[in-house]
Amino acid sequence: MPRRSSVTRRRPSEERRRRAPADRVRAFRGRLLAWYGRHRRALPWRATRDPYAILVSEIMLQQTQVARVEGYWRRFLERYPTVDDLAAASADAVHASWAGLGYYARARNLRAAAQAVVREHGGAFPRDPDVLRTLPGIGRYTAAAVASIAYGADVGTVDTNVARVLGRVFRVRGRAKSAHRTRRLWALAHELVPHGRAGDWNQALMDLGATVCTARAPRCPACPVGVACGSRARYAPR
Repeated sequence: MPRRSSVTRRRPSEERRRRAPADRVRAFRGRLLAWYGRHRRALPWRATRDPYAILVSEIMLQQTQVARVEGYWRRFLERYPTVDDLAAASADAVHASWAGLGYYARARNLRAAAQAVVREHGGAFPRDPDVLRTLPGIGRYTAAAVASIAYGADVGTVDTNVARVLGRVFRVRGRAKSAHRTRRLWALAHELVPHGRAGDWNQALMDLGATVCTARAPRCPACPVGVACGSRARYAPR
């Protein structure tokens, strides 16, 4: 009978080592969600579950500060309140509505995505993040964010803030944006999602990274998940 390869025998133990410790996961989840319940940012797009409105916010937030996006988001939705309205608008009109935000490819892709939703999905946004990713300009992060926030899909997502938080808490090694590190962060993001609370969970991670676990001078003494963080000794002030 042929022997199993050593690689095959190692896989179960390797997978166990790669999974986050259960006690750390419990502490991390509970503390982060409790903190988010008290300190979540009051952003206008969090008052809706309309996937179209949420998508507009996610596209605008790419490479643009939150404070700058709020006014543009409101005005854009006043001008194009539904996906059908945006799909029917001219390219020039959409470009004018985007004026001042920069990175105009985002506006072109958003309009193209709206047209694809109307043309291919009868005006209803797909619930499956993999199907959302087939729309123009929608990548892995945006598809998972929209699916979890609008539809409650149990999927994690990783943006710059989430990557920083998970990388520090669970001490994910490797060069920033390397394929190995990216795979590990996405696997962690999916592993950690609490069933039925993916939208809150993903936004809680984003808020923590944006306001506490910042790239420079993280506020470790104020961190709600400090007891579960594997990097606190490195970043906390002495």
